[in-house]
Amino acid sequence: MADTNMPEIKIDADNMYREESYSDLKVGSIRKLIPVTAAGEDDDSRAVRYEGSASLMTPAGSLPLSFELEADDLAGAIENFPEAVNAAAESAIDELREMQRQQSQKIQMPGQGGFGGGQGGGRIQF
Repeated sequence: MADTNMPEIKIDADNMYREESYSDLKVGSIRKLIPVTAAGEDDDSRAVRYEGSASLMTPAGSLPLSFELEADDLAGAIENFPEAVNAAAESAIDELREMQRQQSQKIQMPGQGGFGGGQGGGRIQF
């Protein structure tokens, strides 16, 4: 096999989690990440983590949102979900607005694909 200079990809055996998924089948889902040892046994030395996910409908389509939920149990994750999803949505919207602002400030030059795509129709080149 040819040397492709690819980095070695290796699972971190000291940072393994078992995943449980919960959903209301309407708004979103919550993942409970339970720390485990490399042998698959619960690792009580590390804290359980909760992560939420939902989709925000935009004019351009669905925008997936993922966010951490600060909670000690599933009930706490459910309680904190609305605030966390709203914060994630606001952050995503702010990021999209910033990307739009940066794109609108770029100077368009012929031949960059910004004027009708491709090299432009005329022979004048800058």
